[in-house]
Amino acid sequence: MKIDIFNEIQDPRPWADDHEHVRIAQALEQAELADASGYGCWWQVEHHGAEEFSLSSAPELFLAALSQRTSRIRLGHAAVLAPREINHSIRIAERAAMLDQLSGGRAEIGLTRSVPPEWRLFGVDPDVVRDRTQDAFEAVPKMWTGDTTASGGVRVIPSPYQHPHPPLWQAASSPASFEEAGRRGVGVLGMTLWEPLERVERLVKLYRAAAAECASPVGSFVNDQVAFFTFVHCAETDEEAMRGGAAAAAAWYTARALTFFEAADAFMETMAREQALRDDPSGGGLAGEFLRAEAASGAGPSPATLVIGRILQGETVPDDEVYEALSAQDSLIVGSPETCRKKLRAYADLGVDRLMCFQQVGALPHESVLNSIRLVGGLIPEFDV
Repeated sequence: MKIDIFNEIQDPRPWADDHEHVRIAQALEQAELADASGYGCWWQVEHHGAEEFSLSSAPELFLAALSQRTSRIRLGHAAVLAPREINHSIRIAERAAMLDQLSGGRAEIGLTRSVPPEWRLFGVDPDVVRDRTQDAFEAVPKMWTGDTTASGGVRVIPSPYQHPHPPLWQAASSPASFEEAGRRGVGVLGMTLWEPLERVERLVKLYRAAAAECASPVGSFVNDQVAFFTFVHCAETDEEAMRGGAAAAAAWYTARALTFFEAADAFMETMAREQALRDDPSGGGLAGEFLRAEAASGAGPSPATLVIGRILQGETVPDDEVYEALSAQDSLIVGSPETCRKKLRAYADLGVDRLMCFQQVGALPHESVLNSIRLVGGLIPEFDV
């Protein structure tokens, strides 16, 4: 299993006058350390209008800067917001190819349909975002390989440094999207912060089954890889990791993410789509099978699900209670190097190809983040073999 790192350039209040510059400079320092420490890939998110949740509104520029400040680590855009009103497919192809050229072939490119606040910001019709995302998945790899049918007869330049093109990925958060990524033949970028490991294992198997059936990938090859990100914070001892603010950081992120993603509305939409898959007369594909098996298991909601439900209903849940609910399902990796080693091993044993360590979270001090990056870096040779 590759040990990667995931970054949003989070910037919680209160803010000093130069807070943006400080946070961006800190992210650059963290990335340089990750390169020197042996991490596989630096994944940079794209969000717009996210305020303290994320300063990463121009990840292609940040990654271009990293291409000149690092020598080995791969550079992942996780993920480009694919609706053409936000990022036109020609611009996606051009910028990704330029990043690949600048980095000497180290680019990894994910695509996603984005979320409601960003659709509103850019005037995207929510009814077309799925089609827009499919269009981008089909068009971008064609442009990379010189096919002009997707670009009005104009050759998109430059071409990527990697041949035939950088690996393609899809951000996914539901069984249906895991199946979708597999059937497209692209890698899947999932989030396990709120998922119990048992469900992660079943999502991995769902994706693998879908990828195995992919005869016509959207790109030139099937990128059969599973990546998950979760909160990772390592310190010299378990006690020090907790004293350093791990519980508060995990709770802060949970509350801010659910708010920014407008998760209450998204939850209702997801429930309706999943019920339709369960009831589909044709079976609903692999996702339908997954959801019916889950319903038949009779398992009730996990403590984490119950806590998230309370937050969605507007309740302020104490930090320690949020952290304990998440920690109980072993989805967080927090503690001493030995504790983190065991938790990383659990993910490797599930068949995860890339564990994206989400380390700069909430109000964790920059020095604590750097220390965590170093300590986890010391574990990488045990997994990246």
